[in-house]
Amino acid sequence: MSLFGAPLVVSFSLHPALLHSESTTEMAAKIIDGKQVAASIRLECKARVTALRDRTGVTPGLAVILVGNNPASAVYVGSKIKACAEVGIRSFKKQYPAEIDAETLIATIEELNRDPNVHGILVQLPLPDHIDMRRVLKTIDVAKDVDGFHLYNVGGLVVGDTVFPPCTPYGVVKILEHENIEVEGRNVVVVGASNIVGKPMALMLMQREATVSVCHVKTRDLAQFTILADILVVAAGRPNLILPQMVKSGAVVIDVGINRLPDGRIVGDVDFEGVRQKASYITPVPGGVGPMTVTMLLFNTINSAERTASRFPSSKAKEEESVDAAG
Repeated sequence: MSLFGAPLVVSFSLHPALLHSESTTEMAAKIIDGKQVAASIRLECKARVTALRDRTGVTPGLAVILVGNNPASAVYVGSKIKACAEVGIRSFKKQYPAEIDAETLIATIEELNRDPNVHGILVQLPLPDHIDMRRVLKTIDVAKDVDGFHLYNVGGLVVGDTVFPPCTPYGVVKILEHENIEVEGRNVVVVGASNIVGKPMALMLMQREATVSVCHVKTRDLAQFTILADILVVAAGRPNLILPQMVKSGAVVIDVGINRLPDGRIVGDVDFEGVRQKASYITPVPGGVGPMTVTMLLFNTINSAERTASRFPSSKAKEEESVDAAG
């Protein structure tokens, strides 16, 4: 079962020359601790919230809309609300039954768009089939689209003018930055072409001057691409899709996949134990990219609040300015 939807089905045959093109010397990759990276960013987030509140009287606010009773969605929403509390962000939860009509949901979003205490709006996906997801996401004010799913934000990635980058690929970029992994000029292969991870990931890395290839469900001979990657980002939703013989020695491997096995274990898309013997860096599942997704949601929400406070100074900020001027 894949939490990304339909599994990626790719057949590949590895050219015999590639089997012997890499050194047979085993190396143990550095395992990137996503929890530790996320914790350091959350400390920064907490300090920024405190500074913003003390300076302007503004507390960042995130509204989360949950439709239906999907257990996984409920867990995700709960983790986001808990994370908000940890850094001092005010959260507003709006929960509706699965039978809600689209007009009521749209009206709720429009009300939140006008609420000055709300700086970010998140609609937990997936939505029930009778609701047009694109219409819902398009209704969210671009200035409050902290998930980065609005068409403007997605399109903005092409020209480098997005307001909020999508949280999961943004988390991957932050991991690479934290580990001082050079992106410019590197060969990057992204496996998975979803609108949530694969496509925005490719665009964000292209902006950083990487040479990017995107593989997807129609890709033939997948290994012919992955073996060339200096940085391999996998978000396909298929356990053990990436095997050691498909990875170049010394490559950086970022596993975004989340798959629940029949025995209940959560694993990624990469054969972790096998690939870690060839890679230079690798993210585990769980504990790799996952913690970064919620963290970047907090990051975007604080950015939104800071941007709003700079455009519309609060009464507290104006009073302080008056005192400074008088002094």
